Amino acid sequence: MKKKLAMFSLAMLLLTACSSNNADEKKKYHEGQNMEAAESVYKQNCASCHGNNLEGGTGPSLKNIGNKYSEKEIMSVILKGRNGMPAGILTGGDARLVAKWLKSEHK
Repeated sequence: MKKKLAMFSLAMLLLTACSSNNADEKKKYHEGQNMEAAESVYKQNCASCHGNNLEGGTGPSLKNIGNKYSEKEIMSVILKGRNGMPAGILTGGDARLVAKWLKSEHK
């Protein structure tokens, strides 16, 4: 009986370790997908003013924007506009994705 309990415990430990690792991999995959989606949204809606490489153009450069502003501040500018940038170019989930992308990927 003790041997069966020990084997069962070992099996559960191994399954837990494997599923935990798998969950981390899935999370990284989805975060990567979100960052790709955010970049795509940026290129479709923002790059014409801020440049394909965030170098600026008619709008300011966004290079290192993640060091200057919080994700919440970036989101506010995206939603409300500022200094000639019109409000509402991006809304909802697209605005959140791009704000997170700019904050995390462009420091």
